[in-house]
Amino acid sequence: MGFIKEFKEFAIRGNLVDTAVAFVMGAAFGKIVSAFVDGMVMPLVGLLTGGVDFSEKRWILQAAVAEAKDAAGAVITPAVAEISVKYGVFFTAVIDFIVVAFAVFMVIKAINRMKKKEEAAPAPPAGPSSTDLLLMEIRDSLKK
Repeated sequence: MGFIKEFKEFAIRGNLVDTAVAFVMGAAFGKIVSAFVDGMVMPLVGLLTGGVDFSEKRWILQAAVAEAKDAAGAVITPAVAEISVKYGVFFTAVIDFIVVAFAVFMVIKAINRMKKKEEAAPAPPAGPSSTDLLLMEIRDSLKK
């Protein structure tokens, strides 16, 4: 029963729950950013670049070949799929990353600003130095 108890303590500790929540929120935020970039940013980029649709941009390495059949219906040459480098999809993913990175930067910057405010609380006044304490003892003993 020690293993189950240890796992229960691990799972209930805040770290695992916080990590799970962060993972779910990150995945949802990633979908929102992808929708934002695909639906709003890329059309504006396309407009600025003369109507270019980046989702269709690619370098064709090998063109697709349709299947060829003879009169009897037998396949003479099989179909070959297109082989291409889809750099437009990569460009869109880079913009997604930049938006997410900027948002995370802004969140961390805000958290750091809040931490600095907590650290800036005034420290209590320092007590007298050892020399002052010694002089106070001498003064008090002379008063007696």
